Amino acid sequence: MRTSAPQHTDHKHPPPGVKRYVWLAVGIVGLAGLLGLRAFLANTGVRLPNELQDTLTLSFSVVIESLPFVILGIILSLIVQVWLPDGILMRHLPRTPVLRRLCISMFGVFLPVCECGNVPLARGLIIGGFTVPESMTFLLAAPIVNPITIVTTHQAFGFDDGILVARILGGLAIANIVGWLFSLQARPTGMLTQGFAAECARPEQHEHPRSRRAKSVDIFVRESSVIMPALFIGSLIAGAIQVVVPRDVLVALGSNPLWSILAMLLLAFVIAVCSSVDAFFILPFASTFLPGSIVTFLVFGPIIDVKMLAILRTTFTTRVLVQLTVLVGLISALLGLVVNYVA
Repeated sequence: MRTSAPQHTDHKHPPPGVKRYVWLAVGIVGLAGLLGLRAFLANTGVRLPNELQDTLTLSFSVVIESLPFVILGIILSLIVQVWLPDGILMRHLPRTPVLRRLCISMFGVFLPVCECGNVPLARGLIIGGFTVPESMTFLLAAPIVNPITIVTTHQAFGFDDGILVARILGGLAIANIVGWLFSLQARPTGMLTQGFAAECARPEQHEHPRSRRAKSVDIFVRESSVIMPALFIGSLIAGAIQVVVPRDVLVALGSNPLWSILAMLLLAFVIAVCSSVDAFFILPFASTFLPGSIVTFLVFGPIIDVKMLAILRTTFTTRVLVQLTVLVGLISALLGLVVNYVA
């Protein structure tokens, strides 16, 4: 890839930009402030207005569910970039693009990270040499074929109405279809934000050799400075939207084959619950909503929600995210209609 990066004549590795540390501080202070405010209110008994209190509680829940997996995803990302032998993942994949993407979509079976943590891991795959569509295939499938997600979905629904099977097969289908469609783009790197594309294009041969530990620290700081602020902002947005959207309206739509699916798309988008526990969240709705709409929720939610869009915007352009949302939404709705018809 052509790059205009200047040659460094000095022998010191250039320090990370101040902006990176500013954003890292924003993310850490924001998340710590949210957790600290929650603890302060719980210990002092101070009451905020109901809407603000609910927003804070819901945002706090999103952070608590997501943060451990985000950190795990960053750690796995730096392992892929630094500690694994160069090209070890790529050497064992089929050369046929369709089979290659199918194998990549199964990576999530061995990497139990929820959707938030998969973003830094997917970024690491791109930097490590995978194409953008290949990394996106992993990104979309991983939270659904995650073994923790499979176990919790089975615990919640068993094999009733084919919900578990439809979720797994539907998630794999969406990931591979979307990966194939984006692979048709003439310039896949145009799907990335300018900042991340520049990071991928940076020529490592001009860098002073560093130890693996130093590289690991640098990658951890870099990814944290990108993901943490997005998680903080996305959690606040998710919490606020849940307060604004009346849930009883969604429940009233549950018995209609089409409207129940649209309602579940909306619910999955605003609730932003982790894929590891979303089956238990939606279980109480199973007596009101049709099975197809439950499947739509369980497939669409781990891929697209307000929190995920905020995090994905660190890597992909707005145009790509709009296309991705529409594609995943349409395929998820179609899957739900098929399940409703079969069940």
